[in-house]
Amino acid sequence: MSPEYVTVTVRLVRSFEHRNFRPVVYHGVNLNQTVKEFAEFVKNDVALRTGLPPPFKRYSYDTMKIIHQAHGSKTNELVVSLEDDEKLILAEESTLQAAGVANETELAFFCMDDYRKYKVNPVATW
Repeated sequence: MSPEYVTVTVRLVRSFEHRNFRPVVYHGVNLNQTVKEFAEFVKNDVALRTGLPPPFKRYSYDTMKIIHQAHGSKTNELVVSLEDDEKLILAEESTLQAAGVANETELAFFCMDDYRKYKVNPVATW
């Protein structure tokens, strides 16, 4: 299978309650790599990326979830939808393509413990 390269936006979610996130766009993402490989690449890139505040660089991201597909409907939730986790959270061993990532997909990258806490009490504090 020949590699397919796409553009993906990764929304780095630092805090669900405070709606604290930063989008980072990646061009030339190989859909044949595993979710784990891509997550490691993003973690390494974020740690070295200029222009990102230090709290985003040092955060313990461990989970990716599809937020939006090109030409699809968007959620009303400002940070990430709390629905369809079994469908939209990407399995580490899966390839990006098998997980449903395509050109112009937007992914959330966050800490699963924070996400679980937020799901129990999804209240935003400004």
